[in-house]
Amino acid sequence: MTTPSDATARPDPSEPARAWVFGDNIDTDQITPSRFIVSSDPDELATHAFEDLRPEFSQSVEPGDFVVAGENFGSGSSREHSPLALVGAGVSGVVAQSFARIFFRNAINLGLPVLICQGADAIDDGDEIHMDLDAGIVVNHTKDEQYDAEALPQFLQSLVEQGGLKAYTKAKLDR
Repeated sequence: MTTPSDATARPDPSEPARAWVFGDNIDTDQITPSRFIVSSDPDELATHAFEDLRPEFSQSVEPGDFVVAGENFGSGSSREHSPLALVGAGVSGVVAQSFARIFFRNAINLGLPVLICQGADAIDDGDEIHMDLDAGIVVNHTKDEQYDAEALPQFLQSLVEQGGLKAYTKAKLDR
């Protein structure tokens, strides 16, 4: 599987960017339709991200943009292709009211920041937001609002900062 080689390959979630808002119960087949799961290349998968749900996403998403959703984001299969497609698309992070646990874990393992934020439903499509992983907040610059989120434990932040579990482990072994 192809993954970013280091954290510098990832956009900075503390930089404000556009929010792409989705609803509740967005499953992995809506993130990456199963008919396109013939590759593990993040760039290839990114071209099909949300293809059936929001066809404009893959052509219009900019590096650094955010995905925002309601309850139960990433339910469905346990495959890593869905968070990998978002990594390939250059998404800075995902903010949702709740996540399917396997998606949450896969995202962290791939270095994709995710925050559980009950206030995510106040964010509108196109709002400019950023994440503060240390403080556990999401800032909405468009509305001049701030939403509390569940801060990632320091260990999980370390995984994300290193670019995911593979890069984290390699760095530990290379010491």
